[in-house]
Parts: sequence; structure tokens; C-alpha cells
Amino acid sequence: MIKIKGNIFIKSTILLIIGGFITKIISMFIKIVLARLIGTEGMGLYMLISPTFTLLMAVASLGFPVAISKLVAEETKNNKNLVFSILPISLIINLSIMLLLLFFGTFISNNLLNEPRSYYALVCIGFVLPFISISSILRGYFFGKQNMVPHIISNITEDIIRLICLIVGIPMFIGFGLEYAVAFVVLTNVISELTSILVLFFFLPKNFKITKKDLKPNKGNIKDVFNIGIPTTMSRLIGSIGFFFEPIILTYALIKSGYSNSFIVNEYGIINGFIMPLILIPSFFTMAISQALIPNISKSYSRGHYKYSYNKVKLAIFLSLLIGIPATIIFELVPEIPMQFIYNTTEGIEYIKVLAPICLFHYIQSPLTASLQAMGKAKEAMNGTLIGTFVRIISLFIFCNMHIGLWGLIWSSALNMIVVTVHQYLHVRKALKN
Repeated sequence: MIKIKGNIFIKSTILLIIGGFITKIISMFIKIVLARLIGTEGMGLYMLISPTFTLLMAVASLGFPVAISKLVAEETKNNKNLVFSILPISLIINLSIMLLLLFFGTFISNNLLNEPRSYYALVCIGFVLPFISISSILRGYFFGKQNMVPHIISNITEDIIRLICLIVGIPMFIGFGLEYAVAFVVLTNVISELTSILVLFFFLPKNFKITKKDLKPNKGNIKDVFNIGIPTTMSRLIGSIGFFFEPIILTYALIKSGYSNSFIVNEYGIINGFIMPLILIPSFFTMAISQALIPNISKSYSRGHYKYSYNKVKLAIFLSLLIGIPATIIFELVPEIPMQFIYNTTEGIEYIKVLAPICLFHYIQSPLTASLQAMGKAKEAMNGTLIGTFVRIISLFIFCNMHIGLWGLIWSSALNMIVVTVHQYLHVRKALKN
């Protein structure tokens, strides 16, 4: 039994890594298109609203994908009812967020982000969230079944459609103003996510039937999903809140220290638009490893197979480093090559040389956090994120007042990676000690 499970984990991991590699290549083309069509200023504007986007995605999903994946993997429930019990709740949450953005978008753009041009992009986020939530829930179902093919195909299709939309649409909207072009970039997610949903539906079994019993909300299923989803969401929410306050604290402290708004937007765009996506490329693959790990660990840990779970966590860390270490060497020795190839610029390579080695902590953080969630230790994972976020916010404020420019963001990010990873490792080790 264990051997079979192990084989499924390896196959799932390999499939996700291959799919992740293809998706990452397409994503690189998307980054190239964005960088060249909307420029550094446009990237800075887009990166400025990204923390808000990330925060709202965390609230909108409420940890449902992870919860559904775990519960489906345990094979103790009516899976169709599980999904249909959650979908209406998800849509209500998304509608509420949409209305809040319509009413408070001006306040957020003018008073919190200090960038009025971000208003249209913020409003567009509200229209995107329902599609992201639905596709995430469907992916959670397939992950629980340890069927990774639908996820891979839907991701590839989604990114290809988004790339086409960007190439065709940005030149049309850029003439109206940079703010409209950035808003369009956000809206392309509607088309791409809708494509993803259709692909996922295509992979449902041919004899798939929905009965009235499946559609009727089950309180027990809802309770179980919330018991897993809320701590998971709180973990993401805490990180997203920290990410949300990042540009607010950054702009406030740096402007107070004498830096111009144009300098801040430009450097922030370089770091979060070019540098971070580049050095976090390996984390996409470690995320794939983590996704394969959740249903596997959920099933084995619930049956008391602690040694097996421990070995799979070790394997996940090994695979993550196997991808991360070669990438780190490239980023450390020749960062100008990938920067020039992907973004047609070498701005910010000094940031890469400092962050690249520290990102090794980040690469193994994902499988460690996924392991805690799979073992029902979502609260411990949340505490790690909470501690790391406090460290990040406090250190960011301190560093930004030391007149070192955007290096304050670099050093606070590094501290966050180290603190959270060490915390998650210690708690995984404790959970699997027996």
C-alpha cells in the first residue's frame, strides 16, 4: 500500500514539475511582454496593486482549495457535495469583496497606495476574483484525487490565452493612458481563468452526474472545510496583509526620508517586477512538489504512517534544493544573463546577488508549510507566517528610515524568509518525531 502511494507521489511530482516548467516558460514570455509593452513605470504601477490583489485572493478563496484537497484525499465524504456545498459561500464572499472595491477603491488608491492611477486596476480585481476562486476549488478537487493532468493542462492553456490577450490588448489600451493598460492587464485574468474552468470541466468523468443530494449544502462538509480552511486562510491572510502594508510603509518612510515618489515606484517596480519573479522561479517548482505532497501526507499521516510521511517530507526538501541550488549558482555568478534575456535590462542585479542565496530558505519553505497543513497543523503554519510578517513589517520600517533606499525592502524580505522557514522546519520535525 505504502509503495503504491509513494509511486503516486513521485509520478504526481514529476508531472507537476514538467507542467510547471512549461508554465514557467510561458510566464517568462508574459513577463517579457509586460516589461516591454508597459515599461518600468507600468510594471511599478502593476506591482503597487499586486499586494492588494494577493490579499483579496487570500480572503476570497478562504483556504477552500487546500481544505477540499485534504478532505477528498481522505476518501470519507461525498466529494461532489463537498464542492457544491462550498461554491455558493465562495461566490457570496467574492460578491462582497467586489462591492467593497467599488465603494472604497478611490480611498485605497489615493490614501493608502498614494497613486490615483491605481484605481481602475483595483476595481478590476473585484471582477477577476470569482473566476479565480472557482478554478481554485476545482483544482483542489483534482489534487485530492491525485490527478494532476487537469491542473497542468488548465494552467498551460490559461497562460497561453493570457499571453495572447496581453499582446493584442495592451497596444490598444496604452493609448488611453498607462492606468488603463494596467487595468486591462488585471482583467485578462477573467478570460484566462474562465478558460481554465472550462478545461477542468472537460476532465470530469463522462458518467459524471449531479443529483439533488449533491447540490444540497451539507453542514458537516461546510464545517470540516472551514475547520481546515480558516487557519490556512489566516496564514495566507497574515502574509498578504504584510504584503499589503509593504508599499504603504515603504512609500511613507522613504518619502519622509527624502526620496521622490518616482524613484520609489521605479525601484519598487524593478524589485517586485523583475528581481523577485526571477529569483523565485524555482519556487514555482517547489510549489508543485508541495501540491503533490498535501494529499499524500494527508492520507498517510491520518493512518499513522509517520515514518513514511517523514521520508516524503525529506524527499520533497531534497527535490526542492535539487532545483534551487543550480538556479542560485546562476543568479549569484551571472545574474545579468537571465535578466537581459527575460527583461532586456540589467537593472537591479546587485539586489539579486544578495537575495539569491537567502532564497534557498524560501525554496524549502513551501513543502514544509504544505506538510503542516496536510498533517492538520495549519495553526502552527499560521503562527510561522504571523511571526515572519511581524519581523518583515517592523524591520522594513526600521531599514527604510536608515536612508538605504530600497535595500530596506531587500533585507526585510531576507529576514522574513529565514524566520518563517526555520519555524516551519522545527514544527514539522516535532510533528513527525514519533
